[in-house]
Amino acid sequence: MAMIFCPLYSGSSGNCLFVENGQTRLLIDAGKPGRTITTALELIGVDPSTLQGILITHEHSDHIAGAGVLCRRFGIPVYATEGTWRAMDGKVGEIPPGLRRAFDKRHDFYLGDVGVAPFAIPHDAAEPVGYRLWGAGVSIATATDLGHFTPDILSAISGSSLVLLESNHDPDMLMQNRSYSAQLKRRILGNKGHLSNEACAQAILQLTETGVHHIILGHLSGENNTPELALSVSENRVEEAGIRLGRELSIDLAWRDRVGGVYTLKEGA
Repeated sequence: MAMIFCPLYSGSSGNCLFVENGQTRLLIDAGKPGRTITTALELIGVDPSTLQGILITHEHSDHIAGAGVLCRRFGIPVYATEGTWRAMDGKVGEIPPGLRRAFDKRHDFYLGDVGVAPFAIPHDAAEPVGYRLWGAGVSIATATDLGHFTPDILSAISGSSLVLLESNHDPDMLMQNRSYSAQLKRRILGNKGHLSNEACAQAILQLTETGVHHIILGHLSGENNTPELALSVSENRVEEAGIRLGRELSIDLAWRDRVGGVYTLKEGA
């Protein structure tokens, strides 16, 4: 048995991640239109009607835009903290009572063959969480929308088989962006905003010390970053630390505007 992971979309314009283990198929977030997500799933050979759940990280539109549509069309339960449910009520349309599932972020739980370990994240939302998912002797963690990388987050995702980690922006590009207000810039740069390329690179160094060997950079800004820049900052930082890319650590990219790679994770592989 293997756990399968695919970042269908990851970026400031929409987020949706696919996870499969055994007979269980899940989405983390559904921040694109329902039709767009359905098409993306079909591209990787997944029938949307076979999904058993949508795990929501927080109520911002780039994480929930298609959740209600998918829930109603395919009868997929939607999981979120009570705080997130209160904040996104009215934003996702009518959710049938039997498909509205709330959980306590302090407690792990199972969805079929997948163990779900939520953890709190510092972001300007009601009750935001990241997730570490377990199965087949491996685990996948998703940590985006982070104002800063905290010791608690490090503890929650240490030793994961694969981590999707935010590398949102280059601070200089952000500050020079004339289309962003001063208030928006402060929000992004704040302790409950988004992780910069350099902060991401520093977090990667901490994660490698816990045994993480595979990182995917995600949630890149379309206006204040480039894939090439995000990748180069992290690669340069780990090489300076003496970590051998391709042997001790691999770093990939998740894409804003197209389906990312499909990763098959097996215990001991």
